[in-house]
Amino acid sequence: MDRAIVPVGCYDSELRLFESQYNVPNGVSYNSYVILDDKTAVLDTVDPRKTEEWLANIEKALGGRTPDYLVIHHMESDHSGSITALAQKYPTMTLVGNAKTFPMAAAFTGQDFSGRTLVVKEGDTLELGSHTLTFVMAPMVHWPEVMVSYESASKTLFSADGFGRFGDDDPSTPWVDEARRYYTNIVGKYGIQVQALLGKAKGLDIQTICPLHGPVLTGEALGLALEKYDLWSRYAPEEAGVLVAYASIHGHTAQAAQALAKILADDGVTVTLIDLAREDQAEAVAQAFRLSGMVLAASSYDAGVFPPMAQFLARLKSKGLKERTVGFMENGSWGPTALRTMLAEVETWKDCSLVEPKITIRSTATEETMAQMRELAKAMAAAI
Repeated sequence: MDRAIVPVGCYDSELRLFESQYNVPNGVSYNSYVILDDKTAVLDTVDPRKTEEWLANIEKALGGRTPDYLVIHHMESDHSGSITALAQKYPTMTLVGNAKTFPMAAAFTGQDFSGRTLVVKEGDTLELGSHTLTFVMAPMVHWPEVMVSYESASKTLFSADGFGRFGDDDPSTPWVDEARRYYTNIVGKYGIQVQALLGKAKGLDIQTICPLHGPVLTGEALGLALEKYDLWSRYAPEEAGVLVAYASIHGHTAQAAQALAKILADDGVTVTLIDLAREDQAEAVAQAFRLSGMVLAASSYDAGVFPPMAQFLARLKSKGLKERTVGFMENGSWGPTALRTMLAEVETWKDCSLVEPKITIRSTATEETMAQMRELAKAMAAAI
C-alpha cells in the first residue's frame, strides 16, 4: 500500500486582490494535502474558485480510494470553501476539527454535518497507520478556531496560515519579501499568539512545514522561516534603516521626502522610499516591520492629514507595530495640520521614540527646511 503525503492544492494565477484588499500580482496558492496510509486523510480544502480542479487532484491522489477524514485546520473561505463539495462527493468521510470549527462550518456552508464530525482538542491524535497526526491549538493565528497538526513519522508540521506566502508554491521563488508582506498584513496583529505557537513548536522535531499558502519549507528555508517569524511576531526590526513614507498631493511633499531619503542614503543609512498615494500600502506596512525607523511625511488636508497617510497609520496601529524610531515632516501652505494629526496617532503606539526636529514645510522646501532635514537625518541615523 502506498504511504505518502501528497500535495493536491491549486495555484490561482488570476486572483489580483487577496481578501479583497491585498495586491497579489503573482496570484496565490491554495494548498491542500492528502495522507495515504491504512486510512486516508485530506488536509484542508481550497477556495471555491478552484473547487473542480482540486476535486480532480484529490481523486487522482486517492487512486480509487475514499478519504476517511477531512482535517479542517482553518475555516477562512480560501481554505474551507470546498468543504461542502468534498463532503457531498464522499458521504462516509468524517470531518475533523475542534470545538470552534463546526459552528463556523455550519454558518459558512449552511450544511448540517451532525453525525459525521470528530472534535479534537490540544494533544489529541489521529492514527492513520504509519502516520499519526497530533493536534495543536493555535487560537488567533489568526482566527479563533485555528489549529495546526504535527505528523510524527515524517516530522511534518501542517501550519495552517502560518509560514504562508503570496505567489506560487515553487520553492525556488524567493520567499522572504512576499512572506513578510503576507505575515505583517494578515497575521501581524497577533504577535503574542504567534509567539505562543512558536513556543509549542520548539518541543517538536520539525523537518518540514506544509503551509496553506506558498511552498513547502525544508532545510535552510525552514530555518529562515522560523527566524523571520520570531522577529516579526516580536515586532523586532530585521534591519537598521529608515522607511520614508510620504503622502503628497501636488508633488512638493514628495520632493522633500525624496531629498530626505537622499540625505539619509548619502550618510550610509539603509532607506526605503514609498509613495503612499500610489504604491502598495501592504508593502509599506511590511517595510515598517522590516526597518527600525521611519519618517512620516505628509501634506495637510481638511484640517487633518492627507488620507493616504491616515490610512497607513491606521493600518500600522491595527497591526500593533511598536518600538520604532519615528521622525515627522509636514507640509501646509497656510494652516499646517498634518503633524499634529500624525503625532496624535503615533503617540498611541507602544514604546516608540520620536525624533527631533519635527519639520514643517510651507508649500516648498527652503534652505532652512533643507538644513532641518539634514539635522533630522543625523538624528535618525544616531537613533536607529
